[in-house]
Amino acid sequence: MASEKMTPEKILKKVKDENIKFIDLKFNDLPGLWQHFTITAGQLNGNPDSDPAKGGIWAEGIGFDGSSIRGFQEIQESDMILKLEPDTAIIDPICEHPTLSIICDIFDPVSKKPYTRDPRYIAKKAVKYLKSTGLADTCYCGPEQEFFIFDDVRFDQDQRSGYYYIDSIEADWNTGKDEKPNLGYKPRYKEGYFPVAPHDSLQDLRSEIVETMESAGLEIEVHHHEVATAGQCEIDMKYKDLLKMGDQMMWFKYVIKNVCRKHNKVATFMPKPIFQDNGSGMHVHQSLFKDGKNMFFDPKGYALISQTCKYYIGGLLKHAEALSAICSPTTNSYKRLVPGFEAPVNLVYSARNRSAAVRIPMYSENPNAKRIEYRPPDNTCNGYLALSALLMAGLDGIENKIDPGEPFDKDTYTLSAKESKKLKTVPGSLEQAVNALEKDHKFLLKGDVFTQDAINVWINYKRTKEIDERRSMR
Repeated sequence: MASEKMTPEKILKKVKDENIKFIDLKFNDLPGLWQHFTITAGQLNGNPDSDPAKGGIWAEGIGFDGSSIRGFQEIQESDMILKLEPDTAIIDPICEHPTLSIICDIFDPVSKKPYTRDPRYIAKKAVKYLKSTGLADTCYCGPEQEFFIFDDVRFDQDQRSGYYYIDSIEADWNTGKDEKPNLGYKPRYKEGYFPVAPHDSLQDLRSEIVETMESAGLEIEVHHHEVATAGQCEIDMKYKDLLKMGDQMMWFKYVIKNVCRKHNKVATFMPKPIFQDNGSGMHVHQSLFKDGKNMFFDPKGYALISQTCKYYIGGLLKHAEALSAICSPTTNSYKRLVPGFEAPVNLVYSARNRSAAVRIPMYSENPNAKRIEYRPPDNTCNGYLALSALLMAGLDGIENKIDPGEPFDKDTYTLSAKESKKLKTVPGSLEQAVNALEKDHKFLLKGDVFTQDAINVWINYKRTKEIDERRSMR
């Protein structure tokens, strides 16, 4: 993300030269929300009796209460350590006061080892495992992240009532609202894809978001309005290696939410916030490279993909049900993943067929551009965990030569009921997905990438904090 590799020495010089007042330390909880606290710039100076870039906080880290973070420690073992990752340092584009944001890794203060439930550490281990296999040295990832921008969001649930209410000046349901005056220009349901202004009222806001992202080092390729009526948008980052993309996915959400907040709007990455209109997905493009060569390309293969790529697809399809618990990890995710609509629920692969779980884009014949697109995930996932899990499933497919079968190039919307029943689909609920993960997760344990403890905590959290709680709601 940074233009040059940052070191503690360079950071200290930057802080001095640019009169930076605060250092914001960011890290990821298990479900996927960025956490932070802020120290004054003077706290970076280390041990005054030694090299300031080697002592103090740089060597020892800084403590925090892990029992207050979702999915982390119990109260009796709460102490945790954050260690700064210098190369993630970026001038925070959101903070009013000059602030340098640094992403941190989490360590156990007793064993001094990296914390096995730290999502970023899991991503690091996934990259390390990939290299250890000899199959490839780099996994490139490019998630397409969709989201909604609303003008009003209200919700409540108590002992006697429950409701939610959302609104958008773009929404087709406001065609009859007295807006003094109402000028129309509301995209009709399912007709929000690519109209110009004034129907697309969010052009300038998205451009401001993109400029802010670019100031934080994110490389953006495109932004546009999406299909749904009420402020659905998409902004696409250029592909990066897995760990770097995990970091950028956190910046992506952070910038969008805060720029929207500045304009008195609210952004949500909820997969299905609007009834009977399109939901938001996160189609993940992936490819494996070794010594600069794309291992997924074969000029003679189906859709120009190699046998290695087919085995990778085989792993994704075989483990798709278990992957759903990590890549589509909320109860709301399964209001989007409904068979019979445009959602990518069918566990097949195809060139161009967007109802398939795995699509092979055909935009370019450039060998370096050949990739697969896994379409079921959504943006409620923890990016570090989702990208790592997808990689581990694909590698399992290559290592075990899992055949994905023949491609499915038929229009699934025109299949007979008998034909449709033969198609395997993603789980129909979070509960089904979590049950699948409980049964099928050995592929995640390879190389100690995901530990059994991390899997157990994830399953327990999903069952107790999401499935059971929502079951009790009216």
